Amino acid sequence: MQNIQKINYKISELDSMKKYPKKLYYKGNIDLLKRKKVSIVGSRKPNSYSKAYTYTLAQKLSSRGFCIVSGGAIGVDAIAHSAAGVENTILVSPCGLNHKYPSINKKLINQIEEKGLLVSSYEPEFKATAYSFVQRNEIVVALGDILIVTYADINSGSLRSVEFALTMKKEVYVLPHRINESIGTNLLLKENKVKAIYDIDEFLGLFNSFKKEDEFLQYCKNHPSLEEAIFLFGNRVFEYELNGFIFIKEGKIYLN
Repeated sequence: MQNIQKINYKISELDSMKKYPKKLYYKGNIDLLKRKKVSIVGSRKPNSYSKAYTYTLAQKLSSRGFCIVSGGAIGVDAIAHSAAGVENTILVSPCGLNHKYPSINKKLINQIEEKGLLVSSYEPEFKATAYSFVQRNEIVVALGDILIVTYADINSGSLRSVEFALTMKKEVYVLPHRINESIGTNLLLKENKVKAIYDIDEFLGLFNSFKKEDEFLQYCKNHPSLEEAIFLFGNRVFEYELNGFIFIKEGKIYLN
């Protein structure tokens, strides 16, 4: 298991918070903080439609080089972490990193600890409180370039996350829902505070301008061999080929 370490430098994205955390601890791959990031949050009890599209959004954003940030809760958070791939996600915990919360997600949290990144603003033995969930949510929002909320009822904690995002001048996107479903996000749409994702591929097209900054695509500029690329980046090679960012010819990789 990974050791808990203290982050000893300032994370620029967190300057958008009302108050920068006094301390930050982590387990895992701290280099994920350098990646382009999208925050995805939502209800602990999403409907089937929200589950499916949360998974699709996280998976496709991950395949385009984005790291997915969420809070590790059951429901939308856990789906987003899993769909991104544990090596490509950041989990912000509401408690100290010696605790696996919620315990039902212990296996997922352990996997993220080993291959992704866990972050907490609390001492290792700290147990979650009502306030720590609020601060956890603010950090999740601050780390992402944008916020996506896939399901939220009227009293959902995810609506507080939206408040944080709007204060930070970040774009907020939601899924459109039927009447009396995800009432919180539907109300935000009615008030023109957020934008709806009506077409997944069209939405993903908004972020093509970011892809050139991706570490793997930078690497591919030198036309590496397929064998070497798979050794260094694994399945990302085939994900990027599938999404049309690269093509393979005579054992070498080229940018589209």
